[in-house]
Parts: sequence; structure tokens; C-alpha cells
Amino acid sequence: MDIKAGDVFTWERTFTEEETFQFAQLSGDKGRHHMERDEKGRFMVHGLFTASIGTKIGGDLNYIAREMNFEYIRPVFTGDTITCELTITEVTPMEGYKKVAMEIVYRNQNGKEVLIGTSRGIIRD
Repeated sequence: MDIKAGDVFTWERTFTEEETFQFAQLSGDKGRHHMERDEKGRFMVHGLFTASIGTKIGGDLNYIAREMNFEYIRPVFTGDTITCELTITEVTPMEGYKKVAMEIVYRNQNGKEVLIGTSRGIIRD
């Protein structure tokens, strides 16, 4: 795949109650804040489940992450639609692969940042 610094990729999803409970079951994270409704009747989505939106883009790029750093800015709740915007910041050609760095911003349906991060890894030729 031909990628260069400055390329931007996006993906979005709306989190459902069923998926949030499935993630709780799979991850074992059944903290009360994920399993009890808030004052608006919503469940808080797990941070790593939110971050997983970016893995769809990574899969499309055949990206193998070696390092991932996230800062969780505000909570995500069931019913929220989150858009992940991934920007390639560095591409270094190597023999048989490319070293890649990226910045990632996740925003909710109101345009507010909920998660920011960076990642470094490789894409094989």
C-alpha cells in the first residue's frame, strides 16, 4: 500500500448496549461504571473498546502496531457515535517494510474530543 505523511483515514461507529456488554464479558472488565446506567439511562463504554475503532483502519492498512499511547479526555456512552481520524505523520521505508507513525483523534457526535493518541508500527511490503 502506498501511504505518505499527511494521509488521513477515518472510521466511525455508534456504540450499543449489547456490544458494550459483550466487551465487558470478553475483557472481564465489569466495573460498576460500565454495568450500571447513569442518570440519563446510558452505560459508559470501555476506554479500550472506544480505542478499538482505530483497529479497523489499522487492519485496512495491514498495520502492525508496536506502540500505542492513549489519553482519555471524556467518557463515551452507549448511543454515542464516535469518529476516529487517523493521520499518518511519518513513513520511513525499510527493507521489506515501512516504519509508520500516526496521530489519532476520536470525536463524539458533538465534535468533542473523547480520546487522543499516537501509534508507531510497521506495514510490510
